[in-house]
Amino acid sequence: MRLTNFSDYALRVLMYAAAQEDRLITIEETAEVYDISRAHLMKVVNKLTRAGYLQAVRGRSGGLALAKRPGRINLGDVLRTTEPDFALVECFTKDNRCVLTPRCHLRGVLHEALAAFTGTLDRYTLADLMLSPEDFGLQPAA
Repeated sequence: MRLTNFSDYALRVLMYAAAQEDRLITIEETAEVYDISRAHLMKVVNKLTRAGYLQAVRGRSGGLALAKRPGRINLGDVLRTTEPDFALVECFTKDNRCVLTPRCHLRGVLHEALAAFTGTLDRYTLADLMLSPEDFGLQPAA
C-alpha cells in the first residue's frame, strides 16, 4: 500500500504548521522547506483548510496556522480526508469485475489488514509527530 503524494504533503504541512506554534506559515515557505511544487501544495492547503485542519488568515501579513491544537488532529481522520479511497485491490471498488470475488478469501484478509493500518493511525495525533522549527532547518523566531 502506498499513500498518495497529496496525503504525504498534507501530513508534512500539518507538521510544519505545528512546529511554528504562534507564527503563521505561508505556502511559499512550506514549498521551499520541502522542495515541492507550490501549485500542488496550494491544492493540499485548500483541502486542509476546508476540512478544518488549517486556518487561513488573509491580507498582507496573512498566512496559515493550525485550526485545532495538534492533539485534536487525528492522523487517521486526516488520511480519510486526503486519500481518494483505500481500494487496495479491484474487489474493493464498485467496478469490481474479478471472477474470484464470490469465492476468494483474499478480500477478507486485506480488509483486516486495512483495518489494522487505519486503526494504528487512529491512535495517533499530530501532537505525536511534533518537531521543532530547527528540525526543519529553520532558526527559532526571535
